[in-house]
Amino acid sequence: MKAAYSVEEIRRAEHALMARVPEGTLMRRAAGGLAAACVHLLTEVYGSRVVLLIGGGANGGDALYAGAVLARRGARVDAILAGAKTHPGGLAALRAAGGRIHDAVGEDSRIMERADLIVDGLVGIGGVGALRQPQATLAALAARARARVVAVDVPSGVDASSGVVAGAAVRADLTVTFGGYKTGLLVDPGASHTGTVELVDIGLGPYLRDPDLTALEASDVAELLPTPAAESDKYRRGVLGVAAGSAQYSGAAVLAVGGALRGGAGLVRFDSTDEPVRQVRAHWPEAVIGPGRVQAWVIGPGFGTGRQSLERLRAVLDSDVPVLVDADALTLCAADPTLLDRPAPTLITPHAGELARLLGESREFIEGNRLEAAGRAAAELGATVLVKGSTTLIAQEGHAVRVNLTGTPWLAAGGTGDVLSGLAGALLAGGLSAYDAASAAAYLHGLAGRIAASGDGKSSAPITAGDVLAALPAAIRSVRDASTFGAPARRPAQT
Repeated sequence: MKAAYSVEEIRRAEHALMARVPEGTLMRRAAGGLAAACVHLLTEVYGSRVVLLIGGGANGGDALYAGAVLARRGARVDAILAGAKTHPGGLAALRAAGGRIHDAVGEDSRIMERADLIVDGLVGIGGVGALRQPQATLAALAARARARVVAVDVPSGVDASSGVVAGAAVRADLTVTFGGYKTGLLVDPGASHTGTVELVDIGLGPYLRDPDLTALEASDVAELLPTPAAESDKYRRGVLGVAAGSAQYSGAAVLAVGGALRGGAGLVRFDSTDEPVRQVRAHWPEAVIGPGRVQAWVIGPGFGTGRQSLERLRAVLDSDVPVLVDADALTLCAADPTLLDRPAPTLITPHAGELARLLGESREFIEGNRLEAAGRAAAELGATVLVKGSTTLIAQEGHAVRVNLTGTPWLAAGGTGDVLSGLAGALLAGGLSAYDAASAAAYLHGLAGRIAASGDGKSSAPITAGDVLAALPAAIRSVRDASTFGAPARRPAQT
């Protein structure tokens, strides 16, 4: 499992380690890792042009020492000083290696236009709020330059603890981060500024405590997935009820039921009106039409928001089994949040607009403060929350927020959320907690999207929700093949 930490936790671990090693050890380790990453990114070091953007913090020192390494290997290295202070040891090392030093003046654009590589050491992990001048101007110039950009620890302008971007910010091709992943590197909008993130080990591992953000990896998902045993039958594997679709949106029902069946549900009981029933029968003859005992419910995709829909939602939420609430059912809950007051587990799967209505905030606030919004929703609504979007987050009170790192922008297509709901519902019915079901479903759904969009592994193309649905078995096989683990089949009680 990948873990990410707040700035406060990283600082605490750094202080604990620095008390046990000679002075300057951590900076030397960081600068060495940064220099190696820059060498790898440059086609040829000798004769290349490297520009360092240097602020007054330790990351500016890291950049200066790394620049000295590159200069000794034959690169032309220009450092633009943007802070009132500059790390004296790093500055001396760069000068000794033949690097050139410039104050932030009008020639910055000319220097950067000729660069092959720009190293962003303007603001470190302690930076909060919008960039000031001249840092904001330098970030904008870096964005216009043809050079590749490497960020030191975190792109300047990105809040390392939250991913919030309050104004201008550096957009990096590569972010070289030290000691541990920072939360803001994995959560949008900050994550969209990082490019590839490379972690350099500087020895913090033993000193880092509980993370505030985690990300499942393939082996974690494989360990969670229910595995049928010899005595398994369709009821032991989990029976999922799906209440979805309407005359206008019958496709949502087809996709949700398909996600559940392809996601491993032993049996799906489908409950809806005439047209969705006809469509589900035609596409998924395996589904059983009508009421019966279930281990979990999915309700809401294409469901409508009229009186009958509200009555059906109340009945499902009054049950004592886990319920996944999505789409139109979330609109009904936004109008009456008391609907979510129930003792049994509840998983809600809003996109930014739906979460904004649930919290009484603007969509812009949600998209700019995704981590805060997810945690608030879990606390205020008493539910497990899966926030869909460019960064998928799973929040539940008492647990570290989880972020999903699979997926592709091609998943921004109609109906893919219905597939996700069915998949997560199948895992709920199979006995996973709402927290684990949401996390594993997000991982598999994102992986299926990647498989569908990049069948040859070299290029990508637009996909439909049906393509994601078809790729789910391959995604599950891929996860199982990546691990020797397999969770024993769970046996949820029938209700």
